[in-house]
This record gives sequence, C-alpha cells and structure tokens, in this order.
Amino acid sequence: MSVHLIGGGATTAADAPLYAPFVAEAVLRAADAGRSRPRIAVISLHPEAAEKAVALGELLADAATGSAIEVHLTAGRHGEPIGPGAIADVDGIAVGGGVVEDVRAGLEPVFSELRRLVAGGVPYLGVSAGAMIVAEGSLGGGSRIGGVVVSPEDSDEAGDELEIEAGIGLVDVAIEVHVAQRGMLSRLVAAVESGMVAGGLGIDERTALIVGDSTLRVEGEGSVWRVLPTDGGVLVSTIGT
Repeated sequence: MSVHLIGGGATTAADAPLYAPFVAEAVLRAADAGRSRPRIAVISLHPEAAEKAVALGELLADAATGSAIEVHLTAGRHGEPIGPGAIADVDGIAVGGGVVEDVRAGLEPVFSELRRLVAGGVPYLGVSAGAMIVAEGSLGGGSRIGGVVVSPEDSDEAGDELEIEAGIGLVDVAIEVHVAQRGMLSRLVAAVESGMVAGGLGIDERTALIVGDSTLRVEGEGSVWRVLPTDGGVLVSTIGT
C-alpha cells in the first residue's frame, strides 16, 4: 500500500479524483480483511476541526465512485493528543491540514502506531500539513533561516525561524506543500542547502504525490519539485504528471 500526499487546495467535489487512488487502496485492504465497506479514519486538527473533518470525509465519499465507504471522523482539539482508538481497525487513514505544528503535536503520540499500520498495508493520505508530517524530519511553519527570509512573509511582521521536528517517518525526505501557489520552493531549497534536511519534495496545490514501494507517481494539475544537495549547492527538478 502507498502513502498519498496532496499539496493542499483540493477541497471541492471536482478534486475528488485526486483522492480516488487512496480510496481504491482502502477498498482493496477492506476486501482482504473480509469487509464489504472500507473503514477510513478521517482526522482533522485544524482550528475548525469538526467542519474540516466532515468536508474531508465527503471528498473521500465522492472519490469512492460507487463504492460505499465508512468514515470515522475525529475532530481534534488544541493541546489534546489523538488517541490510538482513532486509527484502530481501519483500512485507511486520512489526515487533513491545519497549523503544521499543531497537527504534528496532536498525532505524535500515535506516530509509532501509524508507522506500524502503514508498514502492514494500511494506506495513508495526508493533505497539506497532514502531508508535511509524514517525513522523518518535518518542516515547521517558519519563514527564516538564520534570520534570513527564505519564503514570503508579512512585511509588517518578522517571521519565525524554520525548525525541523521529528515526523511520522513514512518518507525519508522533507515534504513541502502549497509550493507554486505560496512561493514555498525557496524555503525548501534553503532548508536543503543549509543542511537542515537531507533532501525534499515540494507539492503544488491540487496535486498528489503517491509514494509506493520504490515508486513515485504524480496526479493532478501541478508539479512535484525534487530538491537534492549537490557539491556547492542544490539540484532542483520536477516530477511531472
């Protein structure tokens, strides 16, 4: 099974095809377990978590293309970590966006269980911040490195320093999101060049990166940007659809 990462922005019924490969894998997982309908854990740690969890569940239902699915919604609260019951006995796990530090902190107590489930064949879907936290080293929300601005920020307010925190560890490079739309490629380049992370993949909005066994696949209207260190700098390339 795969890790499915969406770079944000895909919030309407027209975007349902981006979610379809994840749902299809959950359907297969359910069939292997003898279930006619897949059980999908939908977790939101957004400031408007209840509304966002419902919206993500509806997108997954739209992506099911005729197959009935069973969604288990969890709307997290700030400062209250998600418990293992939220991801127990499911055929897929979907984590939405929000403030990346809050999403990471809310799920940190179940990181090891998430790794175990995905290693055992449960597909994972991360949207925006839910995608960023899958890395071994998860990018935070800061816009400066060593005091130097490396991504857009409010001109009237100095940004925070970029920090790297331990993520779930489903992929071994950093994940950036909203790349073309919010000018975040420069931050990923700077993080790699500074040695804060060993490499990275940046995902545009309305674009999905599907990470399988030794394979990368891109779906949607944008690009995935690969940033790797080289002698004296970095190498930037794109993985197209």
